[in-house]
Amino acid sequence: MGHQARERVRQEILAEVGPAVDTLVEAVRRDVPAYRALDGSRLPEVRAIATWVLTRSLELWVGGGDFTPAELARFRAIGAARAADGRPLPAVLRAYRVAATALLDHLSAHTADLLEVQDVLALTRLWLSGLDALSESLYAGYSAAAERLSGDRNRALRDLLDDLLAGRHSSAGAVADRTARLGVRLPDPYCLLVAEPDPGRPAAPEATAAATAAALADGLAEPESGTLLMTTRGPRAVLLLPARTADALPAALAAHHWRGCAITGEPAEQIPTAHRLAADALDTAPAHAYGTDALLRDADAYVLALLGARPTAAPDRVAQAVLGPLLRPDRRHLAEALDAYLDTGSATAAADVLHLHPQTLRYRLRRIRELTGRDPRRPWQRLTLDIARNLTARRPV
Repeated sequence: MGHQARERVRQEILAEVGPAVDTLVEAVRRDVPAYRALDGSRLPEVRAIATWVLTRSLELWVGGGDFTPAELARFRAIGAARAADGRPLPAVLRAYRVAATALLDHLSAHTADLLEVQDVLALTRLWLSGLDALSESLYAGYSAAAERLSGDRNRALRDLLDDLLAGRHSSAGAVADRTARLGVRLPDPYCLLVAEPDPGRPAAPEATAAATAAALADGLAEPESGTLLMTTRGPRAVLLLPARTADALPAALAAHHWRGCAITGEPAEQIPTAHRLAADALDTAPAHAYGTDALLRDADAYVLALLGARPTAAPDRVAQAVLGPLLRPDRRHLAEALDAYLDTGSATAAADVLHLHPQTLRYRLRRIRELTGRDPRRPWQRLTLDIARNLTARRPV
């Protein structure tokens, strides 16, 4: 009855293959950290692989045989893809072992009354022997791709930044392993720049995103501060730079008739968040937000995210990014001067409210500009300051 029971089990599982695959994928994501933080764009691929492996394994369990050379070649391709997206090989192999255990648990829970001990043992033997062959193929593909990526250094560095932007690295260890293999050190702290042609200024015909990214990189690279990474997203250039190069960005962008958004306040593990902030800011910023230096900064990006109801715009982060130094207790007098100026609209009226000489009020406004980089006389920067101060618990006294 073994063959008939296995066939019946196979048919029952395939009739509801979706829930079975969900069980395998959820087990892998729960038990393998490298798979836990995969974004939505990667999960369909994981599900497709799980569906194929499950279907084929059940066929071999019922009918006998081994994985074909073509199927092993497919696993070599999967191994190469995992090397390209930075998932560690031990994590990939562990994912298959976890999936095997989950499949056996699923069979025990749903078909125990149909199977005998030898049926379960047969499936276990299949997985053990199959995993050896699959592991060899995955390892071969992974190793070959890793060697190729390390050999083509420029491409490897672009691929690294692409994967960091997409959030494909789920742990600091995975990033450390990949950067060590490439012999690079990421900038820490970093500045993430997303830049595009300034529509108000004609650019040279040859100023493609890739060419401009390379030119910006040449002018901003600081080897002692970490390896500068660059890639492109359509007409935009994306660069991961040392944070201290941020002051040089306005001049560098102006030289190429480009504009951009630079994020420096996000922690190292939040590079995907920084990229979304910058890209969204470029999508939504009004022309006058750029001012004279063609560069949006953290404060601009946070305020734009708040106005667009983006999940990255937590009110406390917006207030900190815009007001920063003014939130210190010893600078309360500057915060009060800003409140009064924004409430009244002029330095003279604000001075009257606070019982100060107008020159004292103007001096405090200059200090506010120096500390925050925001000039309350400019419409966009006035708006960002007004929004941020209303997100704090302070109120004018």
